[in-house]
Amino acid sequence: MVKVLSDSTCDLSVELRERYNVDIIPLHVRLGDEEHLDGIDITPEEIFAWSDQNNTTPKTSAPSSSDVIEIYKKNLEKYDQLVVFTISASMSASNNICRLAAEELGASDRITVIDSANLSTGVALLVIEAAIMASEGKNMQEIEKSILELRGKVRSSFTVDTLTFLHRGGRCSSVAAFFGSALKLHPRIIVENGAMRSDKKYRGSIEHVIMKYVEELREVLKKARTDRVFITHSAKREIVEKVKDFLKGLNIFKEILVTKAGGVISSHCGPGTLGVLFIEK
Repeated sequence: MVKVLSDSTCDLSVELRERYNVDIIPLHVRLGDEEHLDGIDITPEEIFAWSDQNNTTPKTSAPSSSDVIEIYKKNLEKYDQLVVFTISASMSASNNICRLAAEELGASDRITVIDSANLSTGVALLVIEAAIMASEGKNMQEIEKSILELRGKVRSSFTVDTLTFLHRGGRCSSVAAFFGSALKLHPRIIVENGAMRSDKKYRGSIEHVIMKYVEELREVLKKARTDRVFITHSAKREIVEKVKDFLKGLNIFKEILVTKAGGVISSHCGPGTLGVLFIEK
């Protein structure tokens, strides 16, 4: 039997983790001198409040090798093989640490670590596919081969309400942050080849921006696989519901999954962020 694990940047809800039998390896979020485990003892709301109060963003870091090894040991007592997903290796040391932990444990023949080349529920889309294959009796090698073929078809993009968090975390220049705030500009950020880049900017209120962003996805979404789409966010509920209604109206997807951005993603993107993530046919 195969067990699927992911680091916490996949932003899977508890309900989805339970549905697909996925275990989580938490990354770390540091608020000053206090260190927390992503998704366990810190919430995005606490992160936003601390960040505004201290005029900085939390530091985030990969899990420790010892923590990963303990999680591996626990799962290897019950399962023959483990398939482990991480945020893009270009964004975090998580992938390298998870891979080295398998080597240190002497279990590389029973554990494969996959670089998702993505973030947030761009990772989760692959995690769910792997979990479905595991439930069908596929082995580690078969799952890895299928996932690597699928990885390049994941489409992840999002808009942010404020450039402040990206600026504080070193993700954009002070000039861009200043003018973005002054002119009410909101970037659309896409993930390509394991890295983030901004490909356009919107102007106006965040509600207007998000709906414009989603509307512009209309043609692209026609090329999507129909099984599921994620709305992942740190936005207001009424905006999220409008996006969900829009996607429902397209009559493309069998399932529209709504999840909140976790602590690591929220630390870098801030409140008011919303993304639509799916797999292309």
